[in-house]
Amino acid sequence: MKIIVTGGAGFIGSAVCRYLVGDLGHTVLNIDKLTYAGNLDSLKSIEDSPNYQFAKADICDRKAMDDLFESFSPDGVMHLAAESHVDRSITGAADFISTNIVGTFTLLETARGYWNTLSASDRKSFRFLHVSTDEVYGELGAEGLFDETTPYDPSSPYSASKASADHLAGAWYETYGLPVVISNCSNNYGPYHFPEKLIPLVALNALDMKPLPVYGDGSNIRDWLYVDDHAKALFTIMNKGRLSEKYNVGGRNERTNLEVVHTICDILDELRPKDTPRRDLIEFVTDRPGHDARYAIDANKLESELGWKAEEDFDSGIRKTIEWYLENDWWWGPMRHVAVERQGLEKD
Repeated sequence: MKIIVTGGAGFIGSAVCRYLVGDLGHTVLNIDKLTYAGNLDSLKSIEDSPNYQFAKADICDRKAMDDLFESFSPDGVMHLAAESHVDRSITGAADFISTNIVGTFTLLETARGYWNTLSASDRKSFRFLHVSTDEVYGELGAEGLFDETTPYDPSSPYSASKASADHLAGAWYETYGLPVVISNCSNNYGPYHFPEKLIPLVALNALDMKPLPVYGDGSNIRDWLYVDDHAKALFTIMNKGRLSEKYNVGGRNERTNLEVVHTICDILDELRPKDTPRRDLIEFVTDRPGHDARYAIDANKLESELGWKAEEDFDSGIRKTIEWYLENDWWWGPMRHVAVERQGLEKD
């Protein structure tokens, strides 16, 4: 297949590109604006492949998108380009509205225009996968799971912008017939994760014996998904998913934030021991506004209908992740000065 991946220099997008090109042998055009979180070094393993192309472009630029679709002639689109850090959305929502909503609209319109030029057989096989997040559902209580019928209840500018994009994608199927499929995933982790996110931030701070800020009392719960498992799920959904359907992608690995931090500390104490246990570095800081208490995904539809299943549990995946960071400071070292280390955000 010939597949356009938007946001392919980001954390999840680069994993998708590596999987499609390196493991499956598909041809990929990676479209990425290369904002602060985009890093072409994450694609070194495939950058010289004849099946891989890169275009620096903004998904909000309609002409650029039209030109790239026309020249590449994709069989499908995997749309991952997005502003994704909740803290940044609280202090700078405009970029999230622009990229996540206007950018998705522009890309849908470009794809629709391109799709309308295809032959009947190519129109039938074309797919547009819109990749989203479980944060659109809001928060859960102590029990239950998000499934594909859970009502949307976003609580941050980030999740609200992604919810808007989900509705746009669905509407382009209902109104225009564009063959759209939507995925909503739980929290990803793994290699090449930008150092402002919880797991890499804690791991790198702990490696340097720096303070480890934890929001509130650390009781917020997330369902963790290893990024390579997610990449495989996304291709499965694009390739096999039913049109206009949503598929939740989760790892069945619920952990409190404090449990995650404790696990990272304990692994580093084992692999890079110091005189002081790293758990002593934990500092509880003011919680961020609208911090959802718990997310957890029911991935049964994806597992039973399409046959996908996560290969990594949290214990195996987090160890692989920590070992990767220890061995690859060439990648994360230059990025650390860009990462934002939040110390709690007061409501305005």
